[in-house]
Order: sequence, then C-alpha cells, then structure tokens
Amino acid sequence: MTRSMTAFSRSSVEQPWGSLVWELRSVNHRYLDVIIKLPEELRGIENDVRRHLNKQLKRGKIECNLRYRDAQNQQTKLRINDAYVDEVLQVCQIINTKLHQPGEMNVMDVLKWPGVLENDEKNMKPVLDSALALFDTALSDLSEARESEGQRLQLMVEERCAAMQIIVNSERTRRPQILEQTRQKKKKKITMLNVEFDQERFEQELVYIAQKMDVDEELDRLDSHFIEIRKILNSSEPVGRRLDFIMQEFNREANTLGSKSTDIETTQAAVELKVLIEQMREQVQNIE
Repeated sequence: MTRSMTAFSRSSVEQPWGSLVWELRSVNHRYLDVIIKLPEELRGIENDVRRHLNKQLKRGKIECNLRYRDAQNQQTKLRINDAYVDEVLQVCQIINTKLHQPGEMNVMDVLKWPGVLENDEKNMKPVLDSALALFDTALSDLSEARESEGQRLQLMVEERCAAMQIIVNSERTRRPQILEQTRQKKKKKITMLNVEFDQERFEQELVYIAQKMDVDEELDRLDSHFIEIRKILNSSEPVGRRLDFIMQEFNREANTLGSKSTDIETTQAAVELKVLIEQMREQVQNIE
C-alpha cells in the first residue's frame, strides 16, 4: 500500500489527574528520523514510544510532542523532615552564638529552607499508561492520514503513467511515417540539385539514418517501466526509493528520445514526457 510521508495527527484526553495532548507531525526524509519531546515527569515512556513508532513507520522525519497539564485542584500533602529541621536549627543557633548581634529565627525562613518540607510522591503510573495509550491512538491516526495521502499520490502517478503510455504508443505508431517523411525530404533535396545519384548508395544512407533515428529500444524500455511501476505501487513494502529510481530511468529514456528526434512532433513528445516525469518525481519524494 502506497503511503505518504507527510501527515499530522492530534489526540488528547482529560482525566481527574489532568490532561494530555499528543501532536505528531511527519514530513519526507530519506530514512526514519524520530524526534520525541516529553515532559520531564513522563520521560519513562520514551523507549516504548520509539518501539511502537518503529513498528508502524519505515521512513520520514517524525516529530512527537506531548503536553501534560496537572489538575490544578490536585493537592499533595506536605510533610516536615524532622531530622533535617533539627540540623537546620542547630546550625542557626551555632551561627547566632558567633554573631555580635544575634537575630531571632523566623519560622517562614526555616520552612523555605530547601529540604525542610517534603511532598508526598504522586503516583504517575496512571498518567504514564494513559500517555502511552494515547500515543498509540495518535500514531494510528497518523498512519491513516499517511495512507490516505498515499492513495492520492498513487492515483496521480497512475494518471501520469497512463498519459505517458498514450504518447509512447503514438510514437511507436508514427515510426514508419517518420522514416518515409525523411526519405521523401532527402529525395526532394537531391532532385532540387538536379544531379545524378546512385540509388543503391541512397538506400544505404537511408538505412544509416534509420538506425540513428531508431528509438524502438527506448520505447520498449518505457513500456517495461510502466509494468514495473504498477508492480511497485501494489507492493506492501515501502516503495518510495524504488519509485524514485524508476523516475530516473524514465527521464533517461525521454532524454534519448529527444536527442534522436528528427521532427517537431517527436521533440514535443519528448518534452511532454519530461513534464509528466517531473510532476511524478516531485510527488514521489513524499512517498514512504
């Protein structure tokens, strides 16, 4: 199945402990390049996120951004570290004895001292589990979006190939006509010169010209590329790189067709082929 590398998805959830929002953005890239941005308290799911993503996607630059908002009404109980408070007070008393003008200890100053107050650790397991489950939902949505865009790109490639096939068929049909036109042009020029000529030598020259004009091999290779492209598009594996290679082969044959052209119609046909190939090539860059 053809899949695009360009897509976006967003999934969110609200729970008593707060809210989570995943945003996944995918753009084209030669390989799989993953950037994961997580809140510090949710770093524990990073490896699982990478593992789940690697199973689903093979190419593309993927940015995964998770936002977490703690519930404002969720309070944690404060506890006093008694042993540490005793140490702080002892140190304060010792310092007071060394001062010329001892000061009174302020309760709030003691409470502000780092480590005097401790918060009960919040149970983050429900948040971590929910974040990972929500990521799977966002990833599934991203994959569906890539597949949907991929189908559009596949249709575009198929339409361009069909248009190219019409041109190739037309050029193959016109080959005898072009050769006969060349024969008549050469004969007319000789007649206008009003000189005698060797008919056998003339026919030999025509054979040589026909060989230089022969594009049957190029047209046959274009036909084989059409067959190959249909096989690639129906593959279940990532096809972007193979399609990109076929685009290079298409372009090579179109260039050769243009270089061997001896009439304006063939030149125009080569140009039309190159336009269609370039349209495909630009879009193929986005296919996984």
